[in-house]
Amino acid sequence: MTGTLTDGLGAHRVAAVSAEGSRSENGFSLSDLRSLVKAGTVDTVLLALPDLQGRLKGKRYDAGHFLQRVAHHGAEVCAYILATDVDMSTADGFELTSWETGYQDLTVRPDLATLRIVPWMPRTVVVLGHAVHECGTPIGIAPRQILQHQLARLARHGLHAKTGIETEFVLYKGTYTDAEQAGYRALQPLSTENLDYSLDHDPVSDRFFRRLHRALAGAGMPVEAIKTEAGPGQVEVTFPYGPALAACDQHLLFKHAVRTLGQRAGLTPTFMAAPETGRANGMHLHVSLWSKNLSQLHAPEDEFEPSPTGRYAIAGLLAGLPELGPFYAPNVNSYKRFTPGSFAPTTVSWGRDNRTCAVRVVGRGEGLHLEIRVPGADANPYLALAAVLAAMDHGIEHRLPLEAEEMGNAYRAGGAPLPTTLTDALSSFENSAFARTAFGDDVIEHRARLARLELDHDQRTVTDAERRRWLTRA
Repeated sequence: MTGTLTDGLGAHRVAAVSAEGSRSENGFSLSDLRSLVKAGTVDTVLLALPDLQGRLKGKRYDAGHFLQRVAHHGAEVCAYILATDVDMSTADGFELTSWETGYQDLTVRPDLATLRIVPWMPRTVVVLGHAVHECGTPIGIAPRQILQHQLARLARHGLHAKTGIETEFVLYKGTYTDAEQAGYRALQPLSTENLDYSLDHDPVSDRFFRRLHRALAGAGMPVEAIKTEAGPGQVEVTFPYGPALAACDQHLLFKHAVRTLGQRAGLTPTFMAAPETGRANGMHLHVSLWSKNLSQLHAPEDEFEPSPTGRYAIAGLLAGLPELGPFYAPNVNSYKRFTPGSFAPTTVSWGRDNRTCAVRVVGRGEGLHLEIRVPGADANPYLALAAVLAAMDHGIEHRLPLEAEEMGNAYRAGGAPLPTTLTDALSSFENSAFARTAFGDDVIEHRARLARLELDHDQRTVTDAERRRWLTRA
């Protein structure tokens, strides 16, 4: 096993070490960790749990203590980590935990298959965990568990999913502290022009891209590509195909790396769906379905044509996605991304290599796959992918007929619209029999409560935009 540890100034190669026991998905084992701790190369382990917003939450452990007490037994954290809004506010209305229950603990059991070096932090290793009750049963509303449940449902058809994620974000000049002190006003993007597909980058951008590329590769998460996008300061990063759960695990670490390295470079990265008027950050999910080692999406007689399973899956997406908005567009801001001509879809449609559609069929033969363009960069990847797989499963289970593909501009085609506000999306979500069958009432009510918290916050908050529009005109 080899890895790379960086301290922000340089890189230190870790010599290969012999391993005992099972290895993680990137070839790193608990035995490797013991060797690195003994050698003094690693002194910190991050035990992380994805929260409702798709952020890493948890504790930093002394590596020796982690090996002795936590690795095989887990650790306790307050259960509100899975029942809070983006501000980590203690909010009533969640069944998992509340003032009435005393805000009890839950247990985080390390998933040692996720153990990996974190090159963007000195002498640090991270491991993701499973959220379980005191009795040891999984907590069903935890994001990783929600996705695992959908993977299990898909397995009823003898299918498993492979996923590649591509995500956009914007880089602004100055740190997060600078942005906060400025009241998040007049933020200056790192670049001011359209640099889509450009290979001419300023020194600051080039240095950041190189550090990000090296850090992710050192963590066993090599990128497929990094490119600048059309929006000023906008960047897109794509990752290779792989197992669905691992793709989401890695996505959270990727966002952590972007934020950490951005801060060190004096930059403010944001994954907001619509950080400015007329600007949108998407998180496109590239998904294919497999049975053992055989792709099930393309027709054997025509490598460009979806198979019956593929057609059912696409039909399920068209039927199901409008009812699952809080999973892939969780915030009020999320819906400001869905505007015509933005490359974000506004209607539920599908087409071959058509970027105006919600579902884009791409590739040929075993490479044929679906690009779902609905989720924004602010979405929790576990939940966005769970929504996609639940909809595909729904189409396969009920053999839904597929409507005609969109051959032209889907913005002008007049198809069924996606929800345009979180309020509309929440109504469809709570009243969806399909969603409740696929996820269970407890998951639906938990996510609905989170959506209501976001709506309540928005309704009480007076914005700069409102003052600009109405202060002298009301």
